[in-house]
Amino acid sequence: MSILAMPSDVVAQTDALFSQYYETPTYYNPAAAGQTDFLRIRGGSRMQWVGVKHAPTTFMLTGDMPFKVGNKRIGVGAVLQQESIGLYDNLGVALQGGYRFKALKGELTAAISVGFLDKKFKGSEVYIPDDDDFHESTDDAIPRTDVHGTSIDLGLGVFYTHRRFWAGLSALHLNSPTVTFSSDAGTSSDGSVNESAKNFEFQAGRTLYFMAGSNIAVKNTLFEVIPSMIVASDFTFTTAEVTARLRYNKFLIGGVGYRWDDAVTLHLGAEIKGFYLGYAYDYPTSAIAKVSSGSHEVFVGYSLKLDLSDKNKNKHKSIRIM
Repeated sequence: MSILAMPSDVVAQTDALFSQYYETPTYYNPAAAGQTDFLRIRGGSRMQWVGVKHAPTTFMLTGDMPFKVGNKRIGVGAVLQQESIGLYDNLGVALQGGYRFKALKGELTAAISVGFLDKKFKGSEVYIPDDDDFHESTDDAIPRTDVHGTSIDLGLGVFYTHRRFWAGLSALHLNSPTVTFSSDAGTSSDGSVNESAKNFEFQAGRTLYFMAGSNIAVKNTLFEVIPSMIVASDFTFTTAEVTARLRYNKFLIGGVGYRWDDAVTLHLGAEIKGFYLGYAYDYPTSAIAKVSSGSHEVFVGYSLKLDLSDKNKNKHKSIRIM
């Protein structure tokens, strides 16, 4: 989620909190890249707070895979996010790389991500009414022309996998990237003349993420219980979500979740021959329920089995599930 109005110097949460976070772990942790033996692709869209004008709409695409360099196991990935919220258009792109090694009867991965943030603000569409006579007012802290800026974005993460569970800890926007907007001199939307250029800043705050989950087979049945959780904090705002899903015959998935002080979530999904389709609905439990019917997410994906053995370097086959 981003912000709707921008003062001259502001820190804001940059990442969307997807209800289907368990399907896109690399979005929150670069060390999750290459954790499976598959080329894994996921794409999705989140329409937040349907019914609220200028509410966030987010598109996300991730891809990751493992490979070997000699005897070393490496995970690589890429993340792309595009978000529209109010007068903002935000784009984030990152490349990820991590090293995997055996530890504590499982595997531990340490990774970094390097990318950039690209932000646009449609200052030419700003309208600030005056409380007294409803004529348009001005605010020196808000650009009155369209502005644009970019900044380098860095992240770190560790991810642990065991045959019974997985967990990861990451820090995104580690360098607290600052995007500087410069409004050029010229004519603004109300016809007035800007005599000099002004600078405005957007600062993406450092954000910590903790994720964990497990697959628990129900004895003598075709069912699996899949609990998971995520905690996010930018040191000003903290939120958490817990999810409990049930998978049947490694095919159909259903479940429910709860995001702290925000929403109850419904989860549906299906996996077949490497393809994944998922849907999540958030019903708000906060005051936003008075003006919004909730939020919707749709995810699609594909997983391709990779044979990393030396004897079969180029032979791949698709698989039924992740």
